[in-house]
Amino acid sequence: MNDFWNNISRYPRFFISSFTGLLLIILSPFKILLKRSKSRLFLLIILLLFLLSLYNILRNMLAI
Repeated sequence: MNDFWNNISRYPRFFISSFTGLLLIILSPFKILLKRSKSRLFLLIILLLFLLSLYNILRNMLAI
């Protein structure tokens, strides 16, 4: 029974490490884009458009 609880206690650590690795892999191309000034401006515009569209979608969904 002790092995069971030991295995259960490992799941949160596995989830956190897997999630952190996934975020690092997903964000690594953006790190490369931030090194050049033209790419930095392009990335900033894309990010602003994404946030504005997300804001509009949520505002319309909530009927605010």
